Amino acid sequence: LTKKLLSDMMSTNAADEMKSGGEGKWEFWIDRGGTFTDIVAKTPTGELLTKKLLSENPEAYRDAAIAGIRSFLGVSKGEPIPAEKIEAVKMGTTVATNALLERKGVPTVLVTNKGFRDVLRIGYQNRPDIFARHIVKPELLYSHTIEADCRFDAKGEELVDLDVEGVTKGLQSAFDQGYKSVAIVLIHGYRFTKHEKAIKDIASRIGFTQISVSHEVSPLIKMVSRGDTTTVDAYLSPILRHYVDQVSSELKGTRLMFMQSNGGLTDAQLFQGKDSILSGPAGGIVGAAQTCEFEGITSLIGFDMGGTSTDVAMYTDNHYERAYDTEVAGVRMRAPMMKIHTVAAGGGSILHFDGQRLLCGPDSAGAVPGPACYRRGGPLAVTDCNVMLGKVRPEYFPMVFGPNGDQALDKKVVEEKFATLTAEINQKTSAGKSCHEIAEGFLSIAVENMASAIKDISVRRGHDVKKYTLCCFGGAGAQHACLVADALGMQQVYIHQLSGVLSAYGMGLADIRAIREMSVELDLDEKGLADVDEKSQDLRKLCVQELQSQGVAQETPKTEVSVHLRYKGTDSSLQVGYVADKAELIKKFEAKHRQRYGFVPEGKAIVIEAVVVESLAASGKVQNKSGGTPRKDAEIALKPTAKVKMFTAGAEHETNVYASSDLLLGDEVYGPAIITEPNSTVIVEPEWKAVLTDQRSLLLTRTQEKKRAAAVGTDRCDPVMLEIFNNLFMSCAEQMGSTLENVSHSVNIKERLDFSCALFDSQGNLIANAPHVPVHLGSMDQSVKSIIKAQQGIFHPKDVYAMNNPYNGGTHIPDVTVITPVFAEEEYAKPTGEKPLFFVASRGHHQEIGGITPGSVPPFSKHIEEEGVLIDNFQLVDRGVFREKETIALLTGNKYPTRNYEMNLSDLRAQMAANERGVQEIHKMVKQFSLPVVQTYMKYVQDNAEEMVRKVIDALKPGSFSYATDDGCKVSVTVSIDSKTRCAHLDFTGTDPQQNSNFNAPKAIAHAACLYVFRTLVDQPIPLNSGCMKPLKITLPEKSMVNPVFPAAVVAGNVEVSQVVTDALYGALGVLAGCQGTMNNFTFGNSKTGYYETICGGSGAGPDFDGCDAVHTNMTNTRLTDPEVLENRYPVRLETFEIRKGSGGKGTHRGGDGIVREIRFLEPMTASIVSNRRKIAPYGISGGSPGAVGINRLIKNNGEVKELSHRAECKMEPGDIFRIETPGGGGFGSPSSGVSSVSSAAKTLAASVLGAGESSGGSFYVSASSAALCLGVAIV
Repeated sequence: LTKKLLSDMMSTNAADEMKSGGEGKWEFWIDRGGTFTDIVAKTPTGELLTKKLLSENPEAYRDAAIAGIRSFLGVSKGEPIPAEKIEAVKMGTTVATNALLERKGVPTVLVTNKGFRDVLRIGYQNRPDIFARHIVKPELLYSHTIEADCRFDAKGEELVDLDVEGVTKGLQSAFDQGYKSVAIVLIHGYRFTKHEKAIKDIASRIGFTQISVSHEVSPLIKMVSRGDTTTVDAYLSPILRHYVDQVSSELKGTRLMFMQSNGGLTDAQLFQGKDSILSGPAGGIVGAAQTCEFEGITSLIGFDMGGTSTDVAMYTDNHYERAYDTEVAGVRMRAPMMKIHTVAAGGGSILHFDGQRLLCGPDSAGAVPGPACYRRGGPLAVTDCNVMLGKVRPEYFPMVFGPNGDQALDKKVVEEKFATLTAEINQKTSAGKSCHEIAEGFLSIAVENMASAIKDISVRRGHDVKKYTLCCFGGAGAQHACLVADALGMQQVYIHQLSGVLSAYGMGLADIRAIREMSVELDLDEKGLADVDEKSQDLRKLCVQELQSQGVAQETPKTEVSVHLRYKGTDSSLQVGYVADKAELIKKFEAKHRQRYGFVPEGKAIVIEAVVVESLAASGKVQNKSGGTPRKDAEIALKPTAKVKMFTAGAEHETNVYASSDLLLGDEVYGPAIITEPNSTVIVEPEWKAVLTDQRSLLLTRTQEKKRAAAVGTDRCDPVMLEIFNNLFMSCAEQMGSTLENVSHSVNIKERLDFSCALFDSQGNLIANAPHVPVHLGSMDQSVKSIIKAQQGIFHPKDVYAMNNPYNGGTHIPDVTVITPVFAEEEYAKPTGEKPLFFVASRGHHQEIGGITPGSVPPFSKHIEEEGVLIDNFQLVDRGVFREKETIALLTGNKYPTRNYEMNLSDLRAQMAANERGVQEIHKMVKQFSLPVVQTYMKYVQDNAEEMVRKVIDALKPGSFSYATDDGCKVSVTVSIDSKTRCAHLDFTGTDPQQNSNFNAPKAIAHAACLYVFRTLVDQPIPLNSGCMKPLKITLPEKSMVNPVFPAAVVAGNVEVSQVVTDALYGALGVLAGCQGTMNNFTFGNSKTGYYETICGGSGAGPDFDGCDAVHTNMTNTRLTDPEVLENRYPVRLETFEIRKGSGGKGTHRGGDGIVREIRFLEPMTASIVSNRRKIAPYGISGGSPGAVGINRLIKNNGEVKELSHRAECKMEPGDIFRIETPGGGGFGSPSSGVSSVSSAAKTLAASVLGAGESSGGSFYVSASSAALCLGVAIV
């Protein structure tokens, strides 16, 4: 294969390539990808030549880019490359990206403040996959940490001077161990740089060769993401420097530039690791934007489909979209980067059948073995679908396959594999489909996945995709362009003549750019604007100096100034072009806020978060050339090169094949048709046409409005449509969630993401619940059903209801559910009451809704009214009219009313807006597929989920478990399995009665915990709907702590008892040791401010994995506020934030460690904690040791230490510290291989002394107070 590729790709005669040489010079534009390196060469006369080489081929060359340049110039290996013949080499590279993905950077030291050694490891505490029992966090980039004793506060006061001796000693020791790269990240170091500069000087004197300092790398607020960015820079820059030096050594005297993640070129010597992550993809977006501009297209969506993944990005009104806060390969980046969204859907995405539905990806066949047609024994993949359908034709594809690299794609093996797969599908589903229909079905699923990625960056951010052109590039993009456009309702597709190498072409079209940012945190007033003017001038000088150092004349650079603005008290900023006029700047910000979020709050102060200055200079534009002679002036008509059979749109079509080289200016090709190009295949679908433009590119447009999808049968479940509807229903819920996050004002919803959205059928059965917060999953359907029952099924169009009643489907008082009935579109003009066709609902945690303490999470409530305003079947909107007065009366007329009804109203409006998005999406589905089909597949997706859970039940063993809380009450559960009916009975008989405290979990919470546990037992993605509950019989004794009745207090039931229920189920099933078992609910406030957070701990170990340190577990996954943001907004100081080493239980697999969090108060406040596992330890299982119990302490400003209970409320004075040590997770398996189990006598002893429980299935845990932990160890 390698020999054949080299022969084909490098066969062009160098003398012929230089035929247009002369006095000019060459330019080379290169995209060095992971598999291939694409090169576009601009000859001295402006002709463009292309080449594609394997990126790695050590037998043939050291570097693909240099090999390509040698080939074009006719320079033999070993001979010097003539620099005088080259104007410039412009490159994008994935060298650093691959090192990041594979964690192959250089060993790196992190220097941070004392008490913050684990701040980057803890991050924002949320786990990547809420359904994973084995929680895996991304691998850290640094391997050694030095804690510097020094500290500035948020206002710049130096609290502790730098311990120079200690830092020097630590750095010298690390250097002696072989470390040469260091990342320096101090809290508030982005603004107060004295200590970071001093540590940099120390590291430089010692001899560190790579020193990355946070205020230089990313001078922006947010310690965690700035810290990650700085660490990335230290970790990757030496790798990048090595590659740059390698290339430079071959191009001595040649101008070498690299593409940055922000879309601008920079000199090779200025290229940094943190700016290289999206180097290659950024070139593609630049290429797409610039080539579309040649055609007069100013707003586009870039669609780059490769073998493994698809990248999508937006370009709106001649402006690139950038992100300043993003995540790449598990690393949080705080630097300007092209806003590119990647989805695991490409030509190599593997096809699966799980017995009921077809699945496409996310795993990929890669380049080796590749799809089945590659003749390497690979699995069926998306490319094979196109081969099967006749869209990718072996006769027009390079013959580079087989042992000798001289064979065509293998269509025969594709047909054989599809025949086998189709037979299996038809046998298990009675689908009666042909191989072509199955192949097209898989392709439809892949298309929906890619369309969903585009919705993520467009529709969910307030953009109308119908106003955009889909700009397609990448090897596989043009095969699917029309289908993706149809899935989005887009009318136009643009495919450049160099679409197969557009990322390389983009390197040549890019500007040289320098960007500088600075956090300022200023009020938007006259003083703030004056400061911005001054700081922007300083930043402009730095940008211009950088460009001048690259040979740009002083008068040439164009400079743009922008600011990041946000409303005070929020964390979501928007970048706005800067003007010095306050009113005009506010106007621009409000317009952008309204476009993005749909609203503008009145009278809310605006903060200038950061200033951004960008200077750019053109690096040399490509001439806008004519496409040649129009067809009407030519002597011959356009003729196809062949006629073939192609299966598309549900039928086989006689299809013309055209060579792109045969097309002339203005030629129109009507679908179905295939246009072959040197680097790609373009499929023109039926009802589309392609026109050759003046730039010799293709512009594809719809010839008629897209018709409703072909009739889908409802008599049996189609495995293709099952997966499509699974994705559509989930997409609807996710888009609702995006709308709620965008439109909401409150921190809890907008930033902590404490909300969930879902859609339901006409009976209130859950159809899809976006996986936001686990404790909400599967509990909202009871709220919807209670509303249906109360209204006797009769609603009016545009009605909206609200409820939070924990005895009627709610969770706890702060979680307010807003429910909207959905009718057929034509019914909205009728005033009469009807039975709805569907329902949509959104549940959000309101920051304040009354009760005896601010924040509505009182630690000592005993009656429901003490927790806030109870809402039950309340009509928010009556036939489109918001009942604002009645709503205010409800919120303020309680014994303990809300303290901020304006915030409640804002969040309620946001929830209504989210529901409206859901209504719109359902109407789109009905319009596309018909009402009977949508309703039928709502049933089928539930049947599918039901079967997946039954498969799990087949493999389970019965067991029982009792688990006590720190209050002494216990949750008991017995799991019995009926193998005949494939059902499980979860019987909570034996659970203690409802408590005279708030440790009572409403019925909805218990159901949610059961659903969550069984969903985590399914090791593949499945829809979360009511079908999951059908095989489960749940017995919840009335008036027990898992099914309380009015007026029981319940606030801790949602946050604490839910964790107990979850752990008890895992214990009964014997599959997972206890997690930290609490959410550690910490609140503080006074008359001026209030704050609420939940705090992570250790996860439990499993039979083949360790627990995870410092992560949220089970029924919560909310984020933690960044340390710098916390200290800037509230009168507190974070003293310690680190992992509690050794707190995880020992075992064959150890439990995860908890954390230590110390907060010092700077003003008088009230602080409260609602927690658990301070007395009863998280259980170990199968001989594993329990995790350490948590500890709550008050450290007074005079040094006095007070031990606090699991529920406590304290009056904090300035200087007081609240210290929270969270529990570790339990261990799994005996810590000693010589001890296989615990005797029954020991079990009985432990149970009688410690109040422990045991599983009749053989699993055992030790439940111990801190004083009795020694007994647990002795037993082991």
